[in-house]
Amino acid sequence: MRLTESGQESKPLSVCWQALLLFFISVSILSPHTEMRLLFLACLSPKTGNCTTAERIRNHIVAAGHTCVLCDTREFSSASDVSSLMTQERVEAALAIHLFKGGRLLLDAGVPFGVVFGGTDVNEDVKDEHKRAVMEEVLRKARFVVAFTDALKEQAQLLLECENKKICVQPQGIETKMALHFCWSDFLHSTGVLTNQVENLHVFLLVCGLRRVKDPLYLLEAFAEWHSQNPLVVLIIIGPVIDPVFTTEVEESVKRSVGVFLAADLSQEELHSAMQKSFALVNSSLSEGMSAAILEAMDLGLPVLARDIPGNAAIVEHKVTGLLYSSPQEFVSMSRKLLDDHELQERLVRNGKDYIRTCHNPGKERITYQKLVETLR
Repeated sequence: MRLTESGQESKPLSVCWQALLLFFISVSILSPHTEMRLLFLACLSPKTGNCTTAERIRNHIVAAGHTCVLCDTREFSSASDVSSLMTQERVEAALAIHLFKGGRLLLDAGVPFGVVFGGTDVNEDVKDEHKRAVMEEVLRKARFVVAFTDALKEQAQLLLECENKKICVQPQGIETKMALHFCWSDFLHSTGVLTNQVENLHVFLLVCGLRRVKDPLYLLEAFAEWHSQNPLVVLIIIGPVIDPVFTTEVEESVKRSVGVFLAADLSQEELHSAMQKSFALVNSSLSEGMSAAILEAMDLGLPVLARDIPGNAAIVEHKVTGLLYSSPQEFVSMSRKLLDDHELQERLVRNGKDYIRTCHNPGKERITYQKLVETLR
């Protein structure tokens, strides 16, 4: 029996109310932190890996109960523009992808922030003295820094001044989903591939945003020569226009070639459908942070042929999860081998899927970012 302050017997709480009381007590103990409002800056060119990555990370943050305002870095001409938005949105913390494009806009923000290496910041922008100085200032002020690979972390530490304890290595989480209604033959026809032997065609799909660092014309001459010998192999370049001037150059070069085609960019789900129908995924970039297209191809069960650069070598183990080539001629040689060696195809696909399942789990990625965001309080 329980007595009230007046000495009267109190009525026992119902089981339902007892359960609710325990729930609210546990919430107050286990969740002492309140919601935060964060600004997230990234380059949001539609249908690019950067955009997909930013949206996925934002979803992780929102899932923890926070408000996350995702903005394109290209919308701001100066740090003062960002500060104005922060005041307007009552932002308490911030996050940015790419030390220079995003991080520099947060230097005078007056709120704690974290940054994520983009790839070109460490591989390309670091060569510019001014940009390097700005990025080192970003690293000094950031609460945390995320690198997608150990190799990228090591490269950053070699080229930039940064505290080792600040850098967290978190591979990208990968999720793929295909379009319900996707017609492979219609896609090929719209791309300009005309053949009556669709079932015998071997499509090598080069997925990239059309800009010079992706070097989509690297394999053009070698592939055209191979196609002349074997008309059933074709190379399709697909991706959004990032650099209009360079895109015109790509269009003109493809028109003069044989066996190489340029496709209009697709939605993410349509792209995944096209990837699954292709024979292999091709990467020819001069520089990569972590290629989402390569990882998505592995998840979809597609063999990968990637240019042998540090960013690709960090996620593709040669002859285990994919093939790494160092020249157009070596690409053709490896592609011929892959066509004829079904055991190699199966091994690359099996190991690639295992690698994604083990190392690129989106659930683990979510936990990491949610913990890092808590350090911004």
